[in-house]
Amino acid sequence: MESRTGIRLYPPLLEATFISISPEETRAIGRIVGEYAVAGDVVLLTGELGTGKTCLTQGILHGLGSDDLARSPTFVLISEHHGRMPLYHMDLYRVGSVEQTEELGIEEYLEGDGLTVVEWADNVPGIFPDDSLRIHIELVSEYDRRLSFTAATDRFAGMLEAITQMTSSC
Repeated sequence: MESRTGIRLYPPLLEATFISISPEETRAIGRIVGEYAVAGDVVLLTGELGTGKTCLTQGILHGLGSDDLARSPTFVLISEHHGRMPLYHMDLYRVGSVEQTEELGIEEYLEGDGLTVVEWADNVPGIFPDDSLRIHIELVSEYDRRLSFTAATDRFAGMLEAITQMTSSC
């Protein structure tokens, strides 16, 4: 089955949608993702330019206990940060083929000892693990964003419950 972003999805086991009303709330959602992440997790981010993929990644990095500031690695393609585990932050905006991902050695990161976060994951569909957490971000208004989470495993259920509690208490 194809999603709106072109990522091939198996019938998802988990689906959740959240509205973020500010960049700070988007980072707070990301922080929860980072807190619940375990080594080997892959988070696939999709959405148009300026929707908040890097902002969410900044929160994920803080959730891993790092004070680093994640910046979009559009030109370097892969940035590595360190918290309680490595964060491999990839931007595939300029990558358009499986061959290019092979040249970059992306598969090694996906099987690595850290958390892999991939912006523009829909540019190279079909190379990511089926159990990846997929997050599509849509612009709702100038500040509001819709974050749609899908996963083919229930491993992320606690994370989604924590995000639900955080967003409903705001």
